[in-house]
Amino acid sequence: MRAWQDDQLQILLSEQDEHRVFDKLVDIARQLGFDHCAYGLRLPLPLSRQRVVMFKNYAAGSSGQYAQGVQHGLRSPPPVIWNDEYCADERELCGEVRESGTRYGWAQPCRDAQGALSMFTVARSDEALSDVEMQEINIRLAWLTQVAHLAMTRLLVKKLVPEASVRLSSRETTVIRWTAEGKTTAEIAVIMGLSVRTVTFHIGNVVKKLNANNKTAAAVRATVLGLL
Repeated sequence: MRAWQDDQLQILLSEQDEHRVFDKLVDIARQLGFDHCAYGLRLPLPLSRQRVVMFKNYAAGSSGQYAQGVQHGLRSPPPVIWNDEYCADERELCGEVRESGTRYGWAQPCRDAQGALSMFTVARSDEALSDVEMQEINIRLAWLTQVAHLAMTRLLVKKLVPEASVRLSSRETTVIRWTAEGKTTAEIAVIMGLSVRTVTFHIGNVVKKLNANNKTAAAVRATVLGLL
């Protein structure tokens, strides 16, 4: 198991293109007995128009239902094993993959400190997942989900959400943290023993770095991106 993990980790993290990473994920999924594979990543920003980037090797409709599945992952952290019984209750979530002829699968959500949420899915058409099979591969699938998320976010988040690469100074972090707590600039100046002008200067730097419209938006972005 350890050797398998090391091999897959090296393969996935050595790629510098997200499409090639997904091709590797498809290959690994096939080795584990699944014909279909999908990976959806919900980016942390913008908050008002949340974007899901999709990769899949089946040609069914749009990524609408899968995007809902990624959102569903917020409410259901454990992996989901889907079959006829599960899809009878979750028709909306299963609709798109069922259109492709896929009947049985396994899906696992993953979320990181930068606010990126993803869901990794493997599936097939012809054979339900038995308890014995799941005992054999469940740990590998769970581990693969984490590595897929790491490999994909390493490439996609820095490309599509440049604010995620921002680094704040200690004072910038402190002033925007107090801003997130609802303190005014004058109150922060008293708390930190600084002038109002200095606090305003640091807040302005954070607003600029995070490409925000104002200090409130900057505080929200810093929180979502795990900078505080």
